[in-house]
Amino acid sequence: MAPSTTATPTAPPVSTATLMEAVAAVSAAYFLDFAAASGRHGLSSSQAKALGVVTEPVPMRALAGRLGCDASNVTGIVDRLEGLGFARREAAAADRRVKIVTITEPGREVLLRIRADMSKAHRALDSLSDEQRAALLAMCHQILPLLEA
Repeated sequence: MAPSTTATPTAPPVSTATLMEAVAAVSAAYFLDFAAASGRHGLSSSQAKALGVVTEPVPMRALAGRLGCDASNVTGIVDRLEGLGFARREAAAADRRVKIVTITEPGREVLLRIRADMSKAHRALDSLSDEQRAALLAMCHQILPLLEA
């Protein structure tokens, strides 16, 4: 008897536009969960995002770039974080005009609580198998540098 020549059906290629829409939808849903969790801990999403950026010391101008906002907006964000004891601002050793922002221990703690409070994101990511999680992480590591370039 001759071997079967039945072809295995393959999925049609997915367009870049379809992928962009899917990534945007996932990003928006993630952001809404992050914003809600931030609010439950007394922070705006911008303030909480800033805490995530300053886990290592960051100049104010670089922080503005990472947050995608004007340097004048970062001043208000950092003022609020300093007032809550979640971040501190110091002059750079090499250039006293440059201000460096660093997260404090209470800031690290509230950031961890916000991330732990993101129940929708946890539920979604926990639904993935170990292989899917590894594949998603690999894709993020592949795509992110290209988006940041």
